[in-house]
Amino acid sequence: MGVKVQFWLEQEGELILGKGRKELLFLMVELGSLRKAARRLGMSYRAAWGKIRETEKLLGWRLVESRRGSRRLTLTPEGAQLLERFQLFEQEANWEVQRIFRKHFPQAHSDTPAQVSTPEDH
Repeated sequence: MGVKVQFWLEQEGELILGKGRKELLFLMVELGSLRKAARRLGMSYRAAWGKIRETEKLLGWRLVESRRGSRRLTLTPEGAQLLERFQLFEQEANWEVQRIFRKHFPQAHSDTPAQVSTPEDH
């Protein structure tokens, strides 16, 4: 037996960052391209760009920017900080969920930690 939790950030009831957007941004950094990241996740470039713009509108600041003289997108310092803080939050919250789970379900012998998941982006 184990426990599964879901985390996402929202503002005014609107999704800011969840599993899909987090993966999209990490892949964009890893692959050096929003188009490649979108393709890897099975979404169109337009849909990926739309999700980023929706989040930026809610936050009131940019998550991504283009490098000078290039069409490649990178995370802004604020975008990188948001992603890093969200990842650290997920890890710490997962540890606490595990601690609480073991407290209330001491008989549950699970070798695997709680799975942290978030709702799929729209």
